[in-house]
Amino acid sequence: MGIQIGKMYLFFAFALAGTSVVTARLLSASLGMFTISSVSLAILLLGLAPIYAARAVRTIRSMRRQDWKAVWLQAVFGIFGFRTFLLLGLTMTSAGEAGILTGAAPALTACLAYFVLREPLTAKAGLGVGCTAAGIALLQGMSLGGNGFPLDHLAGNLLILCAVSCEAIFNVLSRNSRSNEGSSGAMADAHPMVQTLLVGAAALALCAVPAMLEHPVPSLGNIGSREWLALAWYGLAITALSYGCFYAGIKRCDVYTTAAYAGWMPLTSLLLSMLLLGEKPPVVQWLGGALVIGGMLLIGSRTAHAADIKNSTVGQTEKTTSL
Repeated sequence: MGIQIGKMYLFFAFALAGTSVVTARLLSASLGMFTISSVSLAILLLGLAPIYAARAVRTIRSMRRQDWKAVWLQAVFGIFGFRTFLLLGLTMTSAGEAGILTGAAPALTACLAYFVLREPLTAKAGLGVGCTAAGIALLQGMSLGGNGFPLDHLAGNLLILCAVSCEAIFNVLSRNSRSNEGSSGAMADAHPMVQTLLVGAAALALCAVPAMLEHPVPSLGNIGSREWLALAWYGLAITALSYGCFYAGIKRCDVYTTAAYAGWMPLTSLLLSMLLLGEKPPVVQWLGGALVIGGMLLIGSRTAHAADIKNSTVGQTEKTTSL
């Protein structure tokens, strides 16, 4: 049951994260990248602090050196690095290409899980991640005779891939921090929204100084209600709610399941382009979306099977002990 709840959390986390490209594209036209990050993180703190401040203080009191290290590393890679590369890349490439390139996250996360965390990769998990990767290739329309990405967008696309690499590192760091087996520190037991609050505060400290160099006050005074709504969405939905769901999900699921569910990011971008922008994706991209969902189902069935085996083993052990 816990694994199924974890998958639900991961679904919402990455579905919300999939809206970040469109939102960032809207804001980057009128605000500096560090200003966008700083203001959205300040909105996050204003939204979460009144509710979770007391819990955050209790968590801080029990934090040790390894917990502070985890918080700062997650802030550096998960928010500061990811947003900096994403927002800078969006000034040199299109939102559509950026959304598609976020689909590299599942493969990168799976590779890090195998080589860094030494998590075993079963055949079904490998097939699931492979289906997700193939689905991403079809989503970008390159596998069946597409023309690929324009060469003049190369620098921007490389920056987007740097952002995706930061996300993959963040996924692995968060799993290691939230896992009861991997960590016995305060972060392993922290409430997901408390961890989001602490990581968001650390990221704000990183973004605030460079944001001042962008002269944020005049820029913020010139934006309209649409941009302020986008900033609020960036802070409360894409960051607060998305990261909270992510921390809750990754505590219950392994990194391969997380990698597969990361495929929802480009799939969400595809759906938003159809619903909000009136675009009509070709059939090949719908096939890619089906492969992404199939990959998640494959990995999900492997996880459920592993949980059943574990529960059966525990039950037999308890029965033997009682005899």
